[in-house]
Amino acid sequence: MGRIAYVNGRYLPQAQATVSIEDRGYQFGDGVYEVCEVRCGALIDEERHLARLDRSLRELKMSAPLAPKALSRVLREVLTRNKIRDGYVYAQVTRGVAPRDHAFPVRAVRPSLVVTAKAIDPAKGAHQAAKGIKVISLPDIRWKRPDIKTINLLPNVLARQAAKEQGAYEAWLIDADGMVVEGAASNAWIVTPEKIIVTHQVDQSILRGVTRTTLLDLIAAKGYRLEERRFSLDEAKHAEEAFITGATTLVMPVIAIDDAPVGGGKPGAIATSLRAQFHNFARATV
Repeated sequence: MGRIAYVNGRYLPQAQATVSIEDRGYQFGDGVYEVCEVRCGALIDEERHLARLDRSLRELKMSAPLAPKALSRVLREVLTRNKIRDGYVYAQVTRGVAPRDHAFPVRAVRPSLVVTAKAIDPAKGAHQAAKGIKVISLPDIRWKRPDIKTINLLPNVLARQAAKEQGAYEAWLIDADGMVVEGAASNAWIVTPEKIIVTHQVDQSILRGVTRTTLLDLIAAKGYRLEERRFSLDEAKHAEEAFITGATTLVMPVIAIDDAPVGGGKPGAIATSLRAQFHNFARATV
């Protein structure tokens, strides 16, 4: 049996799961999304993901398609129908279906909700983390509100494609001052030679990553020194360690930036330790 998707109140084989060509997500990218890790059948940090989804909807003046408890039930039903034990669940909300006009629909329309799920082998991520990843640097050409998790991802797609073409895993986006903002699909971190963990402060130039937020709890609990501030590409290249975080990557060590080795070109001890302890601090809900 193939994968099952939820689309606006119906559970359908994914090949039959469709939305209207006048859905504003298709026409304008007028929508938001969340990706939540699934581990051992439980949702990881679900409450934080749903809170961020709610914030994204409010920032775009968009109505929620379901109450939080109802959405939680849909997420679990999609996981059950797809028999997902380890992987992720994806939820996307758009403003809905309306005649094509840049302004919001004059008459209220029902938001569209699509939920899908995919299995992932955790061993693959662990193997990748043991080797570490390479990143490249690119100018940040995104719109000025990446703090909203919208489906407008074309600049991110181009950045990830450039990384792939250069044999890297991720692209770090650099602002006009030469500062690292975040990854195309992740938050960016470094560890200084003084063993201080550094990541960009939360503002409208980065997404408040859920994995990032949980990692801050872990960092505080373990007594690591932390600075939330901007850091330059040059500082990153001379760092003791570097890593990225995200719901599907967790804590992933970076071993090279623009082909320049970081920390001797091997995963760092702090990043490796944070990855190993992450799920002890993340909240799992069945």
